[in-house]
Amino acid sequence: MKINIKSTKIELTDAIKDYVQEKMDMLEKNLGSIKVLNCDVEVGMTSNHHNKGEIFRTEVNLNLPGELLRVEKTEEDLYRSIDNVKDHLTMAIKKYKEKRIDNNRQVEEVLVEDVMGEE
Repeated sequence: MKINIKSTKIELTDAIKDYVQEKMDMLEKNLGSIKVLNCDVEVGMTSNHHNKGEIFRTEVNLNLPGELLRVEKTEEDLYRSIDNVKDHLTMAIKKYKEKRIDNNRQVEEVLVEDVMGEE
């Protein structure tokens, strides 16, 4: 899967790129045969106006056939926000696959009913 990585208000180091790539590659086993049309990842700081510490944000837009899965998480640690996005995206992919399976079953039931009705 080709991933477009963008950073906002932080420097995009090789370590961050590699970590994002590693986490997004883990999603491929959940996707199975589903083709990813586009995957955009944005990492960065939310703003420079916090009283205590920095708040990091990670956003992923995963464009799949018929649907766009979008997940955004904010954390005090950049790597934790990336992990949370991956976990939440895993759940979203499972939900997307279940929805596709249910839609296919409904189509099959309608076809069976049409065939049975013709006889």
